[in-house]
Amino acid sequence: MASWRSCLWTVFVLCLLGTISGLDNGLALTPPMGWLAWERFRCNTDCKNDPDNCISDRLFRTMTDILVSEGYAAAGYEYINVDDCWPERERDPRGRLVPDRERFPYGMKSLSDYVHSKGLKFGIYEDYGNFTCAGYPGVVGHLAGDASTFAAWGVDYVKLDGCYALPADMDHGYPEFGRQLNLTGRQMVYSCSWPVYQIYAGIQPNFSSIIEHCNLWRNFDDIQDSWASVESIIDYYGNHQDSIVPNAGPGHWNDPDMLIIGNFGLSYEQSKTQFAIWAILAAPLLMSVDLRTIRPEYKAILQNRKIIEVDQDPLGIQGRRIYKHRGIEIWSRPIVPIQGQHYSYAVAFLNRRTDGTPSDVAVTLRELGLNNPAGYRLEDLYEDVDYGVLSPQTKIKVKVNPSGVVILRADAQPSFAYNAIPTRAPYTPLNDIFRLTRK
Repeated sequence: MASWRSCLWTVFVLCLLGTISGLDNGLALTPPMGWLAWERFRCNTDCKNDPDNCISDRLFRTMTDILVSEGYAAAGYEYINVDDCWPERERDPRGRLVPDRERFPYGMKSLSDYVHSKGLKFGIYEDYGNFTCAGYPGVVGHLAGDASTFAAWGVDYVKLDGCYALPADMDHGYPEFGRQLNLTGRQMVYSCSWPVYQIYAGIQPNFSSIIEHCNLWRNFDDIQDSWASVESIIDYYGNHQDSIVPNAGPGHWNDPDMLIIGNFGLSYEQSKTQFAIWAILAAPLLMSVDLRTIRPEYKAILQNRKIIEVDQDPLGIQGRRIYKHRGIEIWSRPIVPIQGQHYSYAVAFLNRRTDGTPSDVAVTLRELGLNNPAGYRLEDLYEDVDYGVLSPQTKIKVKVNPSGVVILRADAQPSFAYNAIPTRAPYTPLNDIFRLTRK
């Protein structure tokens, strides 16, 4: 009898562990928004000669203050994320991570408390490897301890990179660290670099597992401060959309990397393009820019609430490239409201040409797949122009600047028939709007 009870207890414990092994943290139901240091400030640890720009407690408190005082927090940006190069080169005698004692003299708990005191959330970086990409201690051999440390510091967001690790080990390691985060009892958004390292290694990522265990993940190269880098990311997401798009949804997002708007590498038009396409992609909006010196026109892009609303759409459907021909691309994303069997849409017209003159693009709403008989209220989200309610037969004409974008919102209008019998059609992109794709 005792043996039977022992076996029953073992089965119960195993079942209980099974219920908490996945991520299941209820977070990131819309793509995370915030600020992080990496692309703009990299691994600058020279606080003696460059105290204003080094990775330090001072930098993150300053950006926290600006996020609140300059309206970014009110627009939805809520995370302040520390990236690589924050710890000491060695763990303490008990194996715990230690923030650099000179650059973070008050410790990470103090910095986290400061961020929380401003109504924001705090994120941190680590690596599933022996070292981080910059050579600081990784989590291998310390998964449970580091998860507990982050929870004790009040961390709300963990990015786990994949340098100095075997890509084949990631199928086990990333889920295990996510499990350890869950076991702390503290909710932490979990950002993974798991698939990108496996793709580079020629391993087909198990996206069913990635979706189960991560809130967001990287698929492609690190973004650099250049238009060529942004273009390469746009191309990757467009060329691989059939395998990428189905993985996105509330709580689990594809991450095309940081927003570099306001730095040095993008023109004004190109900055508008990155923001619009990232919104179509349902991408995390994580700024990496010096908020102390950003010019007003770039700040206005980052705080464009109508485009942020597209990015944060509760349906969580990632958009697609539906047309590509002679340097002109059209990208479309289904959004709310839904009227009967008809979604609303955000539609971006992208001009990849560099011939020095704006390009005209003319198309009917029906040719875009917008077939609601009651029509759509059309609005230009950058120019803030409301074109009123247009029928599917209406031809619209947009003028798109070189390397620029026009992004429209088309809200499906209600009709009596649809209001009487509300239904929601299944989303079948290959049979609806996305059938227009051209190579």
